[in-house]
Amino acid sequence: MGEWTTPGKLRAKGIIGMNRRNIRYIGRYNNRRLYPLVDDKLQTKLLAERYQITTPALIGTVSTQFGVKRLGELLTNRSGFVIKPAKGSGGKGILVVDRVEGGDYIKPSGVRMSLSDVERHVSNILSGLYSLGGAPDVAVIEALINFDESLSAYTYEGVPDIRVIVFKGYPVMAMMRLSTAASDGKANLHQGAVGVGLDIATGTAIRGVQFDRTRHDHPDTGHELISLAIPDWPTLLQLAAGCYEMTGLGYLGTDMVLDQDQGPMLLELNARPGLAIQMANGEGLRRRLDLVEAQPEGVSPEERVAFSRRHFARRSELEPAAGA
Repeated sequence: MGEWTTPGKLRAKGIIGMNRRNIRYIGRYNNRRLYPLVDDKLQTKLLAERYQITTPALIGTVSTQFGVKRLGELLTNRSGFVIKPAKGSGGKGILVVDRVEGGDYIKPSGVRMSLSDVERHVSNILSGLYSLGGAPDVAVIEALINFDESLSAYTYEGVPDIRVIVFKGYPVMAMMRLSTAASDGKANLHQGAVGVGLDIATGTAIRGVQFDRTRHDHPDTGHELISLAIPDWPTLLQLAAGCYEMTGLGYLGTDMVLDQDQGPMLLELNARPGLAIQMANGEGLRRRLDLVEAQPEGVSPEERVAFSRRHFARRSELEPAAGA
């Protein structure tokens, strides 16, 4: 990434920074009164149901300390589940249990937790330990995603997800986030997940990065990234584009997952999506955002997706890993 080291070269690449993102796009196109629709994962889930956008099944919620004591009953006969803070951010506070054995709740890493450990985690969520601003929170319990097996070689002890930036209803840039040992099985770039830029036209890999450095293969599985291709890509883009009508937010990050049985599903939304997606794609957002701003209003989601696939196509920069 050495060629991006000067302000002039960053501008030439069309890279946008936090100030431009916050003022030019978020400030202009995101009405603050709509933020609770995406800042609260429970509200997002209920809203998605109304708009017939598929999300992971809701097992239940815990909103009081009294409710924590009924957690064991709520989780009875569940072989796996995810517990997350409704108002959390950055992947903080998300607990994934992929199997239950002998009364122990086992994380993808193999770490065993007792029911008391899980109760303590939920109690911490309620106290606001992981929420935005430390506000009291609600624990949301969802069914475990049975992610598409075609992607298993590209991830380690976790479910990979796809972040799509949607501007005025147009999918403008996408990447897949692959969990690693360094990220503790979480698809979070700041914690060490691998980010793979995706061609908007085809859903295939463009380039990979980890800790801001180029990667050609997964650090734990050793699988090369050049062959990564997202199944059912047009449907995934269609769901992402539809989140514009669902929320009314003009600048939006949509996080999607691929379920083996149900296909693309909406995981969560972000009204202030990060900018690392530009690093993963080796290209800035500005040219794409400028082009979308010039388009007329009232275009259908199908037409918006077709426009993005036509205008934002990219060729892969990846080469097979050494020895492959």
